[in-house]
Amino acid sequence: MKSFPIVSWLLKWCGIGAWVGLLSGLASAGFLWLLEVATRQRGETPWLLYFLPLAGAGIGWLYHHHGKEAAGGNNLLLERIHDPSESVPFRMAPLILFTTIVTHLFGGSAGREGTAVQMGGSLADLAVIPLKLSADDRRLLLMAGIAAGFGSVFGTPIAGAIFGIEVIKGAPIRWNAVVPSLMASFVGDFACRATGIQHLLLPRGFDWEVRPTVILWSLLAGVVFAVASMGFVELAHRLGRFGTNAKGSYWIRPAAGGLVIIGLTLAVGDQGYNGLSLPLILRSFSAESLPLYGFLLKLLFTAVTLGAGFKGGEVTPLFCIGALIGNAFAAVTHQSTVLFSALGFVAVFSAAANTPVACVALGMELFGPQIALPLAVVCFVGGWASGKGGIYPAQYPLLRTFF
Repeated sequence: MKSFPIVSWLLKWCGIGAWVGLLSGLASAGFLWLLEVATRQRGETPWLLYFLPLAGAGIGWLYHHHGKEAAGGNNLLLERIHDPSESVPFRMAPLILFTTIVTHLFGGSAGREGTAVQMGGSLADLAVIPLKLSADDRRLLLMAGIAAGFGSVFGTPIAGAIFGIEVIKGAPIRWNAVVPSLMASFVGDFACRATGIQHLLLPRGFDWEVRPTVILWSLLAGVVFAVASMGFVELAHRLGRFGTNAKGSYWIRPAAGGLVIIGLTLAVGDQGYNGLSLPLILRSFSAESLPLYGFLLKLLFTAVTLGAGFKGGEVTPLFCIGALIGNAFAAVTHQSTVLFSALGFVAVFSAAANTPVACVALGMELFGPQIALPLAVVCFVGGWASGKGGIYPAQYPLLRTFF
């Protein structure tokens, strides 16, 4: 193969990408199954919510004494990509898996992408230790792991591959990461689906006319979605820093956060805003009248949960927040509920993660190509309006000290 270096390179990275994708996809499948079991159990025994403070204290104790660098989560993966001289601790995978399931079982409002991405990155780094890759190759490997985790947990392999590349900021685009990221994301998605895992079914085949008024409303909606994402990011970061220097804060803060979630749940009167809130997401696509302030409740539930130190991802809650804002926006402006709920579903996360290209692909994979034009409008306008601050401070290494 020395005479054909490109062939050798392709074989190498297709093989590595496929291996990483297989491991990540199977891990995502196991995680999604456990998450479904935990969610169903909480629905059948709602009194588990009252043990959330104790669960939070346990999570805080576990990460304080055994987490070490793994506590960095998604930001640690991004840091390792910027500086791949050190490995990703394998303990990250089992820790994030266990603590995310505990968070959902007892009623915390969190997502799933963070868990899948961290498992993907951790397993990717572990899987190729015998190959003794160079620092640059390890950077590509971690990007492939992120792509596989994202693509497999949402069933969106194209968006997963783009996300693994686009989420890295502050450096030129690594075009040589396209092959391993694509391979890892597609194999991961296939492996996850092959186990029988069913992803959330969302409405497709939108019937809307390309009219200037729709595009104009999409421009305004993009700004609204960006403001919501900035509010979530700012609140979550502030809560995450609150009281961290106090003695015993590693268990007191999550325990206190659990008490706040209990109080919020009792005030609302049901557990619709706890966990993933998938039924609430589906309701937002209908013409059913929902509270205009519903997105604020989900934002508050999630910011308190993650800011207090519970584990999980931000993406699915951001999907829910965006869909609820889209529903409210459509009700106020008399636009299509299903269209603007779909736009909000994707755009709030796009603005929070600074990944508009990946999110346009995500929206097209989830809802169909018919909404490509307004989707691109809300994602890119939202990205411009939200600036560089986001849910992943390590995206921009030079800005980390400001968040």
